[in-house]
Amino acid sequence: MQQARRMLGVLTGLFALVILADPVAAQSSVNEELIFGLNRKLLYVAVPITVLVEGILIYTVYRFRDNDTPKPTQENRRLEITWTVATAIILLFVGLASYQVLGTPFIGGGTATAETTNDGLMELSFDKPGAKAPENPDDAVQVEVKAQKYFWQINHQNPGGQNVTATDTLVIPANQTVYLHVTSKDWLHAVHVPGLALKQDAFPGQYNTIITEATEKGSYQLYCAEYCGISHSNMLGEVRVVSQEEYQQYLQENSGSGGSGGNASGNSTGNSTNASGNATSASLVAA
Repeated sequence: MQQARRMLGVLTGLFALVILADPVAAQSSVNEELIFGLNRKLLYVAVPITVLVEGILIYTVYRFRDNDTPKPTQENRRLEITWTVATAIILLFVGLASYQVLGTPFIGGGTATAETTNDGLMELSFDKPGAKAPENPDDAVQVEVKAQKYFWQINHQNPGGQNVTATDTLVIPANQTVYLHVTSKDWLHAVHVPGLALKQDAFPGQYNTIITEATEKGSYQLYCAEYCGISHSNMLGEVRVVSQEEYQQYLQENSGSGGSGGNASGNSTGNSTNASGNATSASLVAA
């Protein structure tokens, strides 16, 4: 009896330690907040189950360690009904909690349906199948993120009427809804910003929309998460989250020649990399 009480006390202490040690750190975006919130809910379910199962296992091994003549277990319908109902309740909780997060636009993203019109979209570089327009374009920032071997072309919508184009640097305002229309110019790529909990595939000829709202200003690393060739590891970029005033200043300063200069730099980088890749391939074939 004393051993059972000690075991129960140890398990209760471990569970309390996990609950009290739950980190409450500030999240950098709404997306990250939703994902970590779901992880915490699932942790609250998984930890008690793990502690209970492991506790029963340890107790059973210790209690019957010298039992050389074990007897078969007896049927217990009440126990079977209890754990069946408990399992169903747990699965229902996990399903509802996951659906509440995965069903939000910030996590599920946005894909236009056949009935969706693109009237609210910015003027992108070519046709925009799959892109999702914000319900109120005046309250949201729209940016086209175009992947290409081996750099990122960023097209900002300038309220003044002229788009701002940059290379490998995505600037977005903090505390405002942002629509990132992701596409590719050549083949498969993927936008991945771990610091903001953003990830989306980039397909040629169509758009996938990421909806986000950054809450922490700063600089975050942008990666390509889909192997795309010999310079895949060098396909890096930067996401800068700035204040609303800094964002408007960025658009004004980079309108016109400033934006096109970044694009030209990106194209020269991509072309030189492609040439290098072609030369490497030719040398391998010759060998």
